[in-house]
Amino acid sequence: MKNSRCKKLLVFLFAFLYGLTPAVSAQGAGNEWHMLNNEARELYRAGKYDRAILVTQKALQFAEDNVSPDHPDVGTSLNDLGGLYETLGDYAKAEPLYLRALAIWEKTYGPEHLNVGTSLNNLAVLYNKQGENAKAEPLYKRSLAITEKALGPDHPELGTSLSNLATLYRNQGDYAKAEPLYERSLAITEKALGQDHPSVGAILSNLARLYRTLGDYAKAEPLYERSLAIREKALGPDHPDVGTTLDGLATLYRATQRGSEADLLEKRVAKMRAVKR
Repeated sequence: MKNSRCKKLLVFLFAFLYGLTPAVSAQGAGNEWHMLNNEARELYRAGKYDRAILVTQKALQFAEDNVSPDHPDVGTSLNDLGGLYETLGDYAKAEPLYLRALAIWEKTYGPEHLNVGTSLNNLAVLYNKQGENAKAEPLYKRSLAITEKALGPDHPELGTSLSNLATLYRNQGDYAKAEPLYERSLAITEKALGQDHPSVGAILSNLARLYRTLGDYAKAEPLYERSLAIREKALGPDHPDVGTTLDGLATLYRATQRGSEADLLEKRVAKMRAVKR
């Protein structure tokens, strides 16, 4: 798993799914806890989300039983579990887990630690998905400031934060603010992770959607095509992120009077999602 949406660095929006490892104390929850985390990440990558939740719940219980309830390893397990519920769209379960993780990490590390920035970003993503932009925007901005101060202006985590804030502005219809943030995010991520990294594929898909919304199909189409190629290669042809890019490209085809091409993509996505069920 962050990483995300490993994830990963897979462009998902929490440390667990991005494959990021939050800082922990030397006397942590122990080897069994780490083994459970690794098992859950492998299950996530395999798309076995229900099983990943069970293993992550076990990791959380193990951490709570072997270290204090406010230990940062407990915060990590809470964050991981919140990320899995978010992936499944169960936002009501994800929010209190993220909030508790944030409280633990702020208490342990202080308000400007990178883990706190990650936690703030996760909450912002969650609120953004629910249309609660007034809650999401200040969390994104605080997370972005923490990340840039801690890691510098060219780190890929900053690229992720910029892309997330850009998506919020895009969803609000503030395209003039969104576009330069996406472009900066793309430049940072390509430089740091390489042009074929799945995080690059995610940013390309987001930027393509922005141009599609603006009716600039000539800019959007090659971005969708590049995103699709990256995601298929990195994640496999049946990954949900591939389906997201296919959906966007199909919408573009319909908008440009290419219904037969759109039909083919939509049938592929429907087949993918039927298998996932």
